[in-house]
Formats: sequence, C-alpha cells, structure tokens
Amino acid sequence: MSIEICNESGVAVDERAIVSVARFALDEMRVNPLAELSVLLVELEVMAELHQRWLELPGPTDVMSFPMDELDATRRPDSLDDPESILGDVVLCPAFARDQARKAGHSLAAELELLTVHGVLHLLGYDHAEPDEERDMFALQKQLLARWQQARTEALARDRQRRADSHVLGTAGLDE
Repeated sequence: MSIEICNESGVAVDERAIVSVARFALDEMRVNPLAELSVLLVELEVMAELHQRWLELPGPTDVMSFPMDELDATRRPDSLDDPESILGDVVLCPAFARDQARKAGHSLAAELELLTVHGVLHLLGYDHAEPDEERDMFALQKQLLARWQQARTEALARDRQRRADSHVLGTAGLDE
C-alpha cells in the first residue's frame, strides 16, 4: 500500500503516526494492498479555499476527503482481485484541528490521527449526513482508533523489550 504524505501546513506533526494510522485503517478495512492514498496537511487559508470550492461552505474545516476512483460493486478497494486503485486524497488542517484537540482534551497528534481515520472512511464511502450513518461511521472510527492504539502500544512494548534484551546480552557478553 502506498501512502504519500505532504506537510504544507507549517505545523510540525508526527507524519509517521499519520501514515501508520492510515495504513492500519486501510488494512483493517481490507483495502487492496496495491491501493494508493495521499495525505496532505494544509494551512487554514488553503483549507478554507477547498471548503468553499468543493462544498460551498465558508471558512476552514478539519478534514476533507477527495475520492479518486468510484466505489461500486464492480470495483471495490477492499477486493484483492481488483487492480491497483488510487483511493484519493485526505486533506488535514492542523491549525484548525489544534483548537478541536484542546476542546476535546487531547493532543493535536490524537486529533490528527482521529481525523485521518475519519478521512479514510469517507474515501471508502462512509458518511455521517444521517443519524444512523453517523452512528455507524463514528462507531467504526472509534473501533479502528482503539485497535490501532492497542497495536501501537504493543509494538512499542515489544521494541522496548528487544532493546532491553539487547542491552543485557551486550553487557553479558562484555562480562565474559
């Protein structure tokens, strides 16, 4: 799976975490491993222009998704039989997300991870215009984030253990 990220926002972010959560969500949703995704981080002014141009809504927003390939019964990104597909673009606005993160009581990194999953789900055809759609999409978003955070915590613990084991083995080798 190819995930390109470009930070034009002027805000320092953990790009590896954004790519990681996007990859995790796509894998969990069984998206074809040949699929391509682009994540772009932009300034407030750029997001406001995109928001006005594509949704005819004033001002910036936190995340927008721009699907490239139609999602239909004959060509789904979660089918391993389909050829490579370009899912589309997820556009994030860290400056806008920063205020949301403060209000939600979590970090900007956590907010961008949430918004990345949200954007990916939009690319896969999920929406929240109706109450039942919102309930389903937000529940799935919450599940994906929780599973990614658990997997990341476990991977970090394994990495710490490997480093500790290597240190002990390296020290033991010097004592002999």
